[in-house]
Amino acid sequence: MTDRTAVTAPPSRRKGDRAPRRSNLYFVWRGVLGDPVARVAAGVIALMLLAATFAPWIAPWPPNAANPELRLMPPGTPGHPLGLDHQGRDILSRLLHGARLTLLCGILPVLIGAAISIPLGLLGAWYRRLGAVIMRLMDVLFAFPMALLAIMLAALMGPGIGNMMIALVVTLVPYNARVVYAAACLERDQAYVEAARAMATPDLRILFVEMLPNVVAASVVYSCTIIGAVVITAAGLSFLGLGVQPPTAEWGIMTSEGRSFIFNAPHIAAIPGLAITVLVMAFNLLGDSLRDSLDPRTRLRLVRPTKEA
Repeated sequence: MTDRTAVTAPPSRRKGDRAPRRSNLYFVWRGVLGDPVARVAAGVIALMLLAATFAPWIAPWPPNAANPELRLMPPGTPGHPLGLDHQGRDILSRLLHGARLTLLCGILPVLIGAAISIPLGLLGAWYRRLGAVIMRLMDVLFAFPMALLAIMLAALMGPGIGNMMIALVVTLVPYNARVVYAAACLERDQAYVEAARAMATPDLRILFVEMLPNVVAASVVYSCTIIGAVVITAAGLSFLGLGVQPPTAEWGIMTSEGRSFIFNAPHIAAIPGLAITVLVMAFNLLGDSLRDSLDPRTRLRLVRPTKEA
């Protein structure tokens, strides 16, 4: 009688070796931690958020306190590390306080636009006729470039931070709604949606309970990648006098005020302009990492296969 060798289950079937089900948050976390560029970008954004939050406590001077005797003084002036502007105001203090409005004008319209776009995209994908109407309205807004549409709306409503916010939200809605609509159309034909419909699940429950978690990732990725463009657009509106009004500290206003002294005191416009550039690059790089982390074609590389013993 010959001995039979024991047949063991393959490594993938052994108890404890089965790969756990991963959430989108896991892939985002692994993607950011595994990408050094994304880590630096996230650190820059976090640092700017902290600086904006604690600006009243860490700014060496009030943002509008002026010392005409030191006007146009360069960086390195005692007590004023980044110099002073044309009115003798400390640039570092205005930069810290201006970060609050700059970040608010870049992030809040994106959040409001996403909150409007997600229901529009879901409803448009589920109800075909309603979707045709919604998408044709979005196409009308698509006919205008983002910056020109924002300038036109802000000019019609008048200068001010509230009107600028409304203009930015209206500008962002068609882009985000199109992204959500495309993702929802793909999810609409999936098996789990057919199963939910077969069980007579209400439409709103299918849309906002079953489909929403699978659709929102596309909106999150797009929102993160568009924040940089919104920051530039908001700063441009303030630069043109259609957004935040002086003497309020805001990076676009600071850049606009410094253009008249670009030859005598270039630091007045260069420092806030450089801050805008760094912030936009940080959001763009972080958005690229989030896109790769949430894309099913690229995120599987974030899960390292377990080595066999």
